[in-house]
Amino acid sequence: MKTEEELQLAFPGLGVIEFRVFDLKIKKIDQRLELFKQEIQKKIRENISALEGIKDNKIVRAYRDFYWKVGIDPSKTRPAGEALARRIIGGKDLSAINTFVDSYNLASAQTFIAVGAFDLNKIHEDSLLMKRASKEERFLGIGMERAIELSGVEIVIEDKVAKELIAVYPYRDSDASKVTEDTKDVLLTMCGVPGISEEELEKTRTLSSSYVESFCRLC
Repeated sequence: MKTEEELQLAFPGLGVIEFRVFDLKIKKIDQRLELFKQEIQKKIRENISALEGIKDNKIVRAYRDFYWKVGIDPSKTRPAGEALARRIIGGKDLSAINTFVDSYNLASAQTFIAVGAFDLNKIHEDSLLMKRASKEERFLGIGMERAIELSGVEIVIEDKVAKELIAVYPYRDSDASKVTEDTKDVLLTMCGVPGISEEELEKTRTLSSSYVESFCRLC
């Protein structure tokens, strides 16, 4: 994935670690994964006893600082890893979406790193560009009832061949390229922003890879 030079200068450390997985077998739910999620969620609750402790985490802080700079209020729209961890610490279990999404969400909740996922058969990987949004550019994200109009401050990922936005970075992925039970090949992105090290992104890549191999290969 290429990044516009203007963004590289404005946000040193902005960028992704990419990870591709092929020949997947994705299910709606897998009881082995559900049991494993309970184990990991128990550990997260034991390690972080109060919601107040999350906001001071350096990774959460880095995402929050970046959100403010790209027009997203993190007190209303929380960074992905933070939102998942808050759900767990608040006593709720992670939602069951499908075994692939659940696998990388679990890794994100443990590390606070935002993870993006795109069906490789629905995008033109060689044409992906991270750029500043154009004013009034439209985006339909996962879970949205209708497309939103962007202000021109946001950072987005564009499929230049399709002339479509596949993500508002690192906030939400596109509905058109989301991973479903029919997906076979996926591009995963560990979303970096200033203040987050490559080592921290790699840790999430390793965890995500491990969980996907365990629950989307043999299921």
